Amino acid sequence: MVRLLDTGLEELTTILLKMGGVAEEAVRTSINGFMNGKNVSEDVRELSDMLVTMTVSVEDKSFELIVKYQPVASDLRIINSYVKIAYDFERYGRYAWDISSTQRRFAASRQCVYSENLMEKIVEKAMQMVHTSVQALRENDGEMAKSLAGTENQVDELYSVYLDSLSKAAPETKCLVCNLLVVRYLERIADHATYIGEGIYYVATGKKILLR
Repeated sequence: MVRLLDTGLEELTTILLKMGGVAEEAVRTSINGFMNGKNVSEDVRELSDMLVTMTVSVEDKSFELIVKYQPVASDLRIINSYVKIAYDFERYGRYAWDISSTQRRFAASRQCVYSENLMEKIVEKAMQMVHTSVQALRENDGEMAKSLAGTENQVDELYSVYLDSLSKAAPETKCLVCNLLVVRYLERIADHATYIGEGIYYVATGKKILLR
């Protein structure tokens, strides 16, 4: 017999999966804009705003399920984790908008990427983490979520190397600031991917884990 709560949880999952798709699009769009010197801030801002609205929907739906059905511990684990994951998806959107806004303010409509090969590696790893976090949620795969820890360590190492490379360079000031901010936002996106991974692992296994 299907519980009404189960139907509600399915609806909650659907909203969250849609959020994951929007979040991934926001990050991808902002990064492509930065790497190619294009102003995509309006497009990314729209996606970021969508994620804020969807987070509210997740919170409202979660509250409704708790009030109506008084879920047991295992159901509460899912609801609580989903609320946290929704927030992290929202942060993907916010950092994506920060990236596109930084590109618009400091680089305008020109390419402004220093240590391009190194930046490309950071971008690749960050996007890999975003995609993996969304995929792990879709498949409810705790082991896939757990794998985010290794990639996050790689991002941290690349972030440190990139900062060192900027400190030794003498680029135009605006481009230096632009690159410094963007790489920081990418590092934060990677951190939030691990937070999502922790939530997914908890939902999938019932065990808490730290991936940072």
